[in-house]
Amino acid sequence: MWSRRRLVGECLLAAAFALLAGVAEGGHGWPRMAAVAVVAAVLSLTRRALPITALLATSALSGGTEGGASLLLMAVGWSAGHRIAGVLRASTAFGAAFALYLTLSLWQAELSPAGTVTLATVFFVVTAVFPGLAGRYWTQRRTLLDTLRLRNAQLLREREMIAGQARMRERQRIAQDMHDSLGHQLALIAVQTGALEVDRELTGRQREAVGVLREASVAAMRELREVVGILKDGVPEDERPGSRVVAGIEGLVESAVSAGMKVTLERSGEPRPLAPATDHAGYRVVQEGLTNAAKHAPGAAITVGVRHEPDALVVEVANGPAAPTAAAEPRADTVSGGEGLTGLRERARLVGGMVFTGPGAAGAGFRLAAVLPYDAAEARESRGSATGATFVDPAEDFRRQPRAGAPGEGGAVIDRLDPREEFKDIMGTKKSNGCLLGCGIALLLLVALVVAAVFTMGKVIDQVDKGMIDPSTYASVKVGDSERDVREKLPSGKSFLTSDAKDKIPAAPAGTSCLTLLSTDDSRGLSVDTVYRFCFKDGRLSDKREFHVKS
Repeated sequence: MWSRRRLVGECLLAAAFALLAGVAEGGHGWPRMAAVAVVAAVLSLTRRALPITALLATSALSGGTEGGASLLLMAVGWSAGHRIAGVLRASTAFGAAFALYLTLSLWQAELSPAGTVTLATVFFVVTAVFPGLAGRYWTQRRTLLDTLRLRNAQLLREREMIAGQARMRERQRIAQDMHDSLGHQLALIAVQTGALEVDRELTGRQREAVGVLREASVAAMRELREVVGILKDGVPEDERPGSRVVAGIEGLVESAVSAGMKVTLERSGEPRPLAPATDHAGYRVVQEGLTNAAKHAPGAAITVGVRHEPDALVVEVANGPAAPTAAAEPRADTVSGGEGLTGLRERARLVGGMVFTGPGAAGAGFRLAAVLPYDAAEARESRGSATGATFVDPAEDFRRQPRAGAPGEGGAVIDRLDPREEFKDIMGTKKSNGCLLGCGIALLLLVALVVAAVFTMGKVIDQVDKGMIDPSTYASVKVGDSERDVREKLPSGKSFLTSDAKDKIPAAPAGTSCLTLLSTDDSRGLSVDTVYRFCFKDGRLSDKREFHVKS
């Protein structure tokens, strides 16, 4: 629906077009004036809703009237170029409109057919085609700008999402590091102080101090679990500090042994270079396995295995059942965050591996094992189509985001495309080619029209020179002068300007040869033409007369 302001403006514009078209038909009576005015007003109001119909009707109206619909044709041409979709459809509509205009112009023309065609072509191109091209260009430019604004808004949203993902990943990294380092050490402290507390060689005061230390470590574990739970939101980071790698497992085992745990390290196979994420994941499997064994099976024998298979690294931690003394005295305050194994599975998944947990040999104890491929990037690529993530729906992904990677992995989303590729994405190849074709055709038409206009102007000037004289020339010719001298002073009279004048004046005297010319004097108004007639007989000017006829 139009707004009130728009409605008033359209009504005023329609009234102006109706007035101009009606006034131009003043010489044909009131009925025709009223009919033309009403038709012009209706076409003005319908040019937006029915652009093709309005263009055809306005072209017919302009070709069949005295030119009062010229401004209306310009407005309708603009609306048609603005609203008709498709280059072929628009070209067909303007071609049909020109055919109507030219046919009606020839039907009521007073000029020669060639002159009428030339003038009608120039007039239609100026009043209809050029406004249509301008309207089409303006529409395409506005569409392009609107689309670029939408794309820019989407890029801003993506940038905010990437920033949010970066914050979540940083929080996850902090939480993971706290769980990996502090959690492991606090678990060892809690286990060892718990074992020391039941040592019979301690005095009561020492046992009380050890109990305080154990309670403090357990409280620290609880607080750490709460902090990790708050921070843990997102996907783990692949990169980790270089010291926490498979090569550092030996130091991890030595630390556990020095804390009183029974740990044996077994290695096999030829070591191979590992991706950073795979290297760190192997270290984390051993660290998590030792921590869980210390929590849930204190005093149990633990075996850590690192095997370099031909196609993957296998890391496992297996422990037997808890020692009888420790099992007889379970600790109700043992803290477990419940995130370690889940984090390990996710870490292994990101590098293309897998984690196994379950009972140990003969159903006793517990076994934690991980199979990690050597080439993590290749493994991720092989499953990227199934598990990859992106910020936007693939059908609407104009940025061509990578399909592989972990959820939230959007580092390349805001990479800018080549401007020409961006334009093709927005406007489409067909629309771009159509625009170029339309501009080329318009340029050729413009050149052709300039040439035709120059040629036509020369022809018109030549016709004027052949068919018109000024009053002083008429006065200088005297009856009785030699026909040869008179004809040398006067033009030939072979002009379309004088073709109708002969029929509007009285017949020539019998036995004479007459020359009819028009006067350049327009003092009597545009509605009256002054006609000069020169008649010759026996080689001399026998008669000259001046007539005033309606044009």
